[in-house]
Amino acid sequence: MDRASRVERRRRFLAEAGIGLLALAGVAGCGRREADPLASVRPEPAAAEAARTEPVTPPAERTPEPFDPPALADLDRTATWIDRPVRDGLVLLREEQGREPAVATVAEALALANDSPAANATILAALGRLPEPGQADLGARVDRHVTGDLGSTNPIMISTSAEFDILGLTGFGLFSFDRRLEPFATSDTVASWQTSTDGLVDKVVLRDDLVWSDGKPITAHDIAFTYRVIMDPRVPVPAVRSGTDQLRWVHAYDDRTIVFFHREPLATNVWNINFPVLPRHVYDATWEADPTLKDSPEHVALEQAPVVGGPYEIVERQRGQQIVLRRRESWSTVRGKQVREPPFFKEVRFRIVEDPNTTLLALKSGEIDEMVLLPEQWTTQTKGPDFYDRNTKVTAPEWVSFHFGWNIDTPFFADRRVRRAMTYAFDHDAMLSRLCYGLYEPAAGPFHHTSWMAPRKKPEPSKQDLDKAEALLDEAGWVDHDNDGVRDKQINGRPVPFEFTILVNQQPLRVAICTLLKENLDQIGVRVNVRPTESTVLQQLTQEKKFQAYLGGWGAGTDPDTTENVWATGAGRNFIGYSNPEVDRLFAEGRRELDRAKRAEKYARIQEILHDDQPYTWLYWRNSFYGFSKSLRGYVFSPRGPYHYSPGFASLWTPRQD
Repeated sequence: MDRASRVERRRRFLAEAGIGLLALAGVAGCGRREADPLASVRPEPAAAEAARTEPVTPPAERTPEPFDPPALADLDRTATWIDRPVRDGLVLLREEQGREPAVATVAEALALANDSPAANATILAALGRLPEPGQADLGARVDRHVTGDLGSTNPIMISTSAEFDILGLTGFGLFSFDRRLEPFATSDTVASWQTSTDGLVDKVVLRDDLVWSDGKPITAHDIAFTYRVIMDPRVPVPAVRSGTDQLRWVHAYDDRTIVFFHREPLATNVWNINFPVLPRHVYDATWEADPTLKDSPEHVALEQAPVVGGPYEIVERQRGQQIVLRRRESWSTVRGKQVREPPFFKEVRFRIVEDPNTTLLALKSGEIDEMVLLPEQWTTQTKGPDFYDRNTKVTAPEWVSFHFGWNIDTPFFADRRVRRAMTYAFDHDAMLSRLCYGLYEPAAGPFHHTSWMAPRKKPEPSKQDLDKAEALLDEAGWVDHDNDGVRDKQINGRPVPFEFTILVNQQPLRVAICTLLKENLDQIGVRVNVRPTESTVLQQLTQEKKFQAYLGGWGAGTDPDTTENVWATGAGRNFIGYSNPEVDRLFAEGRRELDRAKRAEKYARIQEILHDDQPYTWLYWRNSFYGFSKSLRGYVFSPRGPYHYSPGFASLWTPRQD
């Protein structure tokens, strides 16, 4: 098909859609550049394969080698230990806030409409403060919102944002990090943490007042046991095996002393030792018979009522409706003595609602106390007294990006020219301005442009260019051979039309973005079927790679190496089947480089390669936009939002009513 025919088809499409020729000219003019910003700067795959310098083992296939740990006395005699920080996230936040001047009273902040950056800053500063002694209502309940149900209540199966929200409150762990993503051992569970000067060993001594929700003691043996379960390749743990697979061994010397042995002195070792923990006495007799951890009658029962080690336990679970957590008294009081401060809320109810309009009605009526606001809701639906009578709203930067994921194992998207064509075909400006109300920034890769690992030269945002999209599809052999308006290609001796299905969560904004993609691709002879689906189904289909394309998003990890789980060959959350030896090599080099500036160069190069290969079409960075009940206090934001760091949710509280 020549260029004149392509332009005529686009003109007819736009005319039928009610869009004038002037609009077409305007879009084309705005999108035109002198050079192709996605142009290749690396060899084609065959050349890259030949340039591989070392074999790369897919993360899912790494298993621990037999290891005979030295006696603890020998280890202490030969190692030179460095004391590492053991901290309380609430104490750290309280100290920070103590150095900040008061900018407004609570009453003044609650009276504000959040209609300017100054108002937003005032609301955050006044309402984000921690309570004074005796000020919090320790008998309060908070009603939170999640968009989807849990795939599992087992902490090592954690993968989705809902699971991080809920299981983060019930799970037991040794380590955390502050809102600047700086790691520490948590003083709630750890007495001491030391690292050997050669970087090959971490030794942790647990507190002696830790118990599971069934009353059994939490010991170092639980941690060593969990490591062995996570590393069994039969156990489906798409998220937590990444990083844990870098360890050489984990050994419990006694009930309180756990030692992590590393394969190498990596910059990421501090994160690799941070994984959820299972109760050994519960799973020791069941997991090998059912390594899925969910199919056997015993594991089905545990899904409904898990034994947990965190500050909350699950007391009610209505699938698809709500999950209720209650403060676990044996977390704060052990053997009749209070050993930890109790959480500020007695009960946390998570209401599961996928539809954002229904969710906003629930917030306005007081049925829930918080929610993530969509751009339209922030801009047009939360401005009047029906919202501000009960609630307020705040915004802050957050490193959460969304994308179209292209399944490279399908005949449609194996060729990167096709994936690049998808990016050129999509109207990014219309998405950002019309659907996202100008509130989100364009994304061009996995690392936020303000992060230390992002390329120093910020990538140019993607722009629609239908001419380039069509030229790339022509070059890749997708041409309308039979003149039926749909491109096709001979595959295995038969013509295959370019028609695919994209999976998307049922949320209206995401469906609208996929509908925009459908409209854009219609203009260049590619058909898209938009399939909205429930979040747990979407999660299952992507994990099982039973899709052609999907719309999804990722939140920021604590270290750029965590994205290896998405991009390395064979990695657990590499749903699209991407494989690039240079990317694998750079991840390996990034872990081994201890100088942060030099590490940053490795990850910046990874982003450049991904931007060139376009395994995703990156769409936007979603800032935090939250609505909160006026009864809530203590919300403080990080690059991971208000919850997924320390203290995170633990800083929220409700004032006591005298």
